[in-house]
Amino acid sequence: MTTTRFAPSPTGWLHIGNLRAALFNYAIARRQGGTFILRIDDTDAERSKDEYIQGVKDDLTWLGFTWDRVEHQSARMENYLAARQKLIDMGRLYECFETPVELDLKRKKQLNMGKPPVYDRAALDLTEDEKNALRAERGSHWRFKLDHKRIEWTDGIIGDISIDASSVSDPVLFKNDGQILYTLASVVDDTEMGITDVVRGSDHVTNTATQIQMIEALGGAVPRFAHHSLLTGPQGEALSKRLGTLALRDLRKQGIAPQAILSLMARLGSSDPVELRSTIDEVVAGFDLSKFGSAPTKFDAQDLIPLTARHLATLGADDVADVLTSAGVPDDIKEPFWNVVRDNINGLDEVAEWWVLFRDGATPLVADEDRAFVAEAFALLPPLPYSPATWGEWTSAVKEATGRKGKGLFMPLRKAVTGRERGPEMADVMPLLQTRPTFDG
Repeated sequence: MTTTRFAPSPTGWLHIGNLRAALFNYAIARRQGGTFILRIDDTDAERSKDEYIQGVKDDLTWLGFTWDRVEHQSARMENYLAARQKLIDMGRLYECFETPVELDLKRKKQLNMGKPPVYDRAALDLTEDEKNALRAERGSHWRFKLDHKRIEWTDGIIGDISIDASSVSDPVLFKNDGQILYTLASVVDDTEMGITDVVRGSDHVTNTATQIQMIEALGGAVPRFAHHSLLTGPQGEALSKRLGTLALRDLRKQGIAPQAILSLMARLGSSDPVELRSTIDEVVAGFDLSKFGSAPTKFDAQDLIPLTARHLATLGADDVADVLTSAGVPDDIKEPFWNVVRDNINGLDEVAEWWVLFRDGATPLVADEDRAFVAEAFALLPPLPYSPATWGEWTSAVKEATGRKGKGLFMPLRKAVTGRERGPEMADVMPLLQTRPTFDG
């Protein structure tokens, strides 16, 4: 059975970059009728927070994700310690004593000599007495001893990959304070949970190589790996510097529709065009990992706005009833109100603004040359309530009284009534006005 996982670290809010891995792994599992595991990488007790764990679940639920079970790495510490001992017994995990400063000096020396900055395995040459002395003085960390051979696999996106293990440092699996690092925890989990497919960012390629050897050492089955391209900003700039503004919870607050996010992220970086889908199931049905390339992929949050607008235009008032209620729209006019504004908003966060306009009236937008005209026109505006015929009757009366016609008639009145240069048909706007427009001149 196909089994995939999404393993976020609850040390911050999910962002658009995290979503790529989540969606790809989810789509693979669901297309195959397999299992999708939400695995919380909370081994860092100091930085992991319950609010971030709940935030992960809230964001994924908002997008339409479901999961077959939840696993917490913090509850699996005994499994990682057992794997640690197994690797020690096999001679594949060894204790090291260098400080960060010493390691940095070693790397600089190697680079100056034109050599790759790979750990020199000096710890393997220490005697037991030397180890005991260093352990008492500074503590230690533990590294996995790589077999110095080529590590090869066929990546689901990049294609054939071959990495010389001798060009890679033996990875640290346990820190001095005993913290278990992701590299080992992920391997143990993937092995014991029967993970068959792993999709993650291309920045993990080297990490994948070392993990393949660790999986093999622990007697596990190596999953099928695929490494998607990393997202950049619209100008090719590093997206990491902007991720604070691209948290999923913030996009939700901005009124971006989950359908827009899913539709864009399911096709961005692939050879297929972006197509708006209504549900995550529709997104999954059209997902094809083989269509994705390895080149850096430009992401522009502005692309989410027209997709959101297109989605909102397909909805009925019942679909956004909670939003309308929250904005204060009375029940008896929810449907006509929504029918008027839905084609004129880019996000649900704009609904409240439109209701304030209809309820309280707008601040008139009037050019200096139109002030006398608008004042005269407003004097001709009948009292509430208004009907769909009001706009036509009123503008006809204004035309008769002032001689204005065409754009010179209609545009100043639109701007004065709504405070906007563009918007819905005025014949539809007038019946929704709860306050008679006024202009002091």
